[in-house]
Amino acid sequence: MSEPVIVLYGYETVKEALVDYDDFFNGRPNIPAMHAFSKGYDINGPRWRSLRRFTLATLKKFGMDNKALKIRLLSESKCLIQAMSETKGKPFNPRIFMACALGNIMSSVLFGEDFDYKDEKLQDLLAYTSKFITAIKSPLSTLCNTVPALLKVPVIRHQVLKRTNCIATFVTNYIKYHKETLNPESQRDFLDHYLMKIKEVEHEMDPDFCDTSLLAIVTGLLAAATHTTTSTLKFSLLLMAHFPEIQAKVQQEIDELTKSLRPPEITDKPNLPYTNAVIHEIQRVLDITPTALHHATTEDVKFRGYTIPKGTTVIPFITSVLMDPSQWETPEEFNPGHFLTEDGEFRTRAAFLVFSAGKRVCLGEHMARTEVFTIFSVLLQKFTFTLPPETKCQDVIFLNANKDKIIESGEICAELRSLSK
Repeated sequence: MSEPVIVLYGYETVKEALVDYDDFFNGRPNIPAMHAFSKGYDINGPRWRSLRRFTLATLKKFGMDNKALKIRLLSESKCLIQAMSETKGKPFNPRIFMACALGNIMSSVLFGEDFDYKDEKLQDLLAYTSKFITAIKSPLSTLCNTVPALLKVPVIRHQVLKRTNCIATFVTNYIKYHKETLNPESQRDFLDHYLMKIKEVEHEMDPDFCDTSLLAIVTGLLAAATHTTTSTLKFSLLLMAHFPEIQAKVQQEIDELTKSLRPPEITDKPNLPYTNAVIHEIQRVLDITPTALHHATTEDVKFRGYTIPKGTTVIPFITSVLMDPSQWETPEEFNPGHFLTEDGEFRTRAAFLVFSAGKRVCLGEHMARTEVFTIFSVLLQKFTFTLPPETKCQDVIFLNANKDKIIESGEICAELRSLSK
């Protein structure tokens, strides 16, 4: 039996649904392949309100607030600089360096542990997380989401879940260790804090906070940290190599502010309007999530002349917002001017919905924004990024090509700048 699906197209429609009619559109449809892993105990399931609220508060406590994250990012940036310096100007794929840095940051928040980039445990974490993302996005999982009955077939269910087993085992081992070493008087990290919450509500009938929800939430946070933000930073450097004149303007602005005596940091953002505008435009062009996670109506709602039944799946088409000609002067072009006033000051744009909007806005928006701004600025201060020899700069083709393939395999060269200290 078919089910109705609504696609929201264009800024005005998406904004009206997700912001103005938020209470009617903030549900989530059942995603069978994801449910097979999380059993509904995740931030996108029916228990989302309490889990999201607690997760956000705990992330802030253990490193997502500006001060703690700033210190952690500057420390990790030094490791990134060292790793890129060792390439000695030869072509390399920066994706693995970015994944190591961001995986380390999230690992320190979740598990209280970080690693050397060559540490086998970190490499395992990145590999397992990649397998998890591939499994959730695979054609078989998509088919099962369309025909849920397929998940009742043991061999199919096994195929859908087998790539999630590695990351589940990895995280479960950390949970087991934290249970054995838990000290109620001194909580070390996210896991400790969550385990204390589990103890607090263990007397309840079917509590939201349990080992199952802990596994699902930690896995989701790892996937976001080592995939979405990594891809954004990799794409940022590739774009700078394709647009050297824009890269030079960013470097000039950073140099004038820091005098090359210190690394830029998140508190410098108001004084680096061009750099901030470039980062926003990179994220607009990248359009990393063309459709936001599907929503569902929580009750019957009259919307734009239509009556939409309760439980209808709603797909916000974010690409249509980021490319809406009524909102962007040159939507098909990479143009940092979209985020600059005539006086060169940074300006926000209501249609910048790369993190979605409303109560379901991306949980890690603050952390992702801080990571991208800091790491991008630090790397541009230290290096000039260029295309490998013999590589042709084809800007229009680049912007309209298969970005996933480019992000995965694209190479650049990192040349140390003479003004860097």
